[in-house]
Amino acid sequence: MENTTLTIKGMTCNHCKTAVESALTELNGVSRVEVDVAKGKAEVSYEASKVSVSDMNEAVEEQGYDIV
Repeated sequence: MENTTLTIKGMTCNHCKTAVESALTELNGVSRVEVDVAKGKAEVSYEASKVSVSDMNEAVEEQGYDIV
């Protein structure tokens, strides 16, 4: 299991948190997501053999947020 921190620009509320968490947890290989709206960060635990950080970035960007 690996961990990464995504820095996300544009999150402002609980809806943002839910949207990002849902997008990431739907990815095969992601086991845990913890989003902190105030800090603009998402902590993700994942299996590198199943999902990449670029897959996660793409999933977040598809929700309308920017990866910094």
